[in-house]
Amino acid sequence: MTFKELNLTAPILKAIDRQNYTTPTPIQQKAIPFLLQKRDLIGCAQTGTGKTAAFALPILQNLASERGKFIKALILTPTRELAIQIQENFEDYGSNLSLRCTVIFGGVSQVPQVERLQRGTDILIATPGRLCDLMNQGYVDISQIQIFVLDEADRMLDMGFIHDVKKVLRALPKNRQTLLFSATMPTEIEALAKTILHDPVTVKVDPVTSTAASVQQYVYLIDKGNKRHLLKKLLRARDVGSALVFTRTKHAADKVVKELAKAGMVAMAIHGNKGQTARQTALKRFKSGDIKILVATDIAARGIDIPELSHVFNYELPNEPETYIHRIGRTGRAGLGGIAVSFCDYDEIPYLKDIEKLMGHTVTVEKSEWPMMILEKSEKTPQKRYGSGRAHTTAAVKPKRSRASGHKGPGVT
Repeated sequence: MTFKELNLTAPILKAIDRQNYTTPTPIQQKAIPFLLQKRDLIGCAQTGTGKTAAFALPILQNLASERGKFIKALILTPTRELAIQIQENFEDYGSNLSLRCTVIFGGVSQVPQVERLQRGTDILIATPGRLCDLMNQGYVDISQIQIFVLDEADRMLDMGFIHDVKKVLRALPKNRQTLLFSATMPTEIEALAKTILHDPVTVKVDPVTSTAASVQQYVYLIDKGNKRHLLKKLLRARDVGSALVFTRTKHAADKVVKELAKAGMVAMAIHGNKGQTARQTALKRFKSGDIKILVATDIAARGIDIPELSHVFNYELPNEPETYIHRIGRTGRAGLGGIAVSFCDYDEIPYLKDIEKLMGHTVTVEKSEWPMMILEKSEKTPQKRYGSGRAHTTAAVKPKRSRASGHKGPGVT
């Protein structure tokens, strides 16, 4: 199938051709026809599937002939980085149209955002907190919205934004087209969908484990104190073109950057404590190739599209197996291959077991010069996994000793 077969107009086809898009992804093939018909839609898809274009292209086409100074479409998304990325996508896809697009988010002065809004906009991309603030101040009127998109709904829930989302929903007109996208569908999101959508179609693509299939995965069983040594060695390998390193906490991200700096390796971190300017600078330098190592927490990296990323390193394993899939999906975009390397200390073994259970297969264990020696639970081991509703202790899980897998592994000489 081609984009032309999706009945997109010439200005939009010309714009996506300029982006070197050739074949629609599965979610684009399934969603765009319904959205052009102005149907409500539930899209179950994770990042990296072409989700943004799946809703942006039909929104641009449906609004192309609309006139009026009011805001016509609202896209609500959980993070600043994702909001900026979506706005850039809308401007790229709508480059041959006269529609105006504005993005608003917290962490920076509201003054330039307010000035942009006062000049008029057709499509507004926003994070919940800043949107609610500007609504309260009377700078944003969403009472005439024709299309509402709730993006990354499950992440909205995880980040505690549901109260703000419901406030936004109360201000929207009842007669509108509503689209809800979510990588997972927890009970709370299912309940919300029933209240805000009218006779929706449901589009499901790429089950949570599908991205993992196109990524080569390896794990090193290693003590926590030796992770920094192994990371530095692997990052120096010639096949590491660009690397996204994940940690669970902001403190750990900053610590990894400092450790790499001591070894003469330039890296930058993005997380919630970083100012917006610092985060955008780090992303810009990473995408341009000015730096090849970016260290990030999960929330900061959610939804970021980094083309041609060669490696993902899980410096710390996530305590939710679905998060692991999202992480390694950074290097498996749209079915492309990549390499994911995880470090697992003794306390993280239960997390590794959950990941393997979700994927239905084990991760190849590699050996290094720093084999795991600590085989007891530390006093700081997390006793519960929060967010899934399941208690999960780390007691009495004995790891297998690191073994050779018959090849040299990712970057090991």
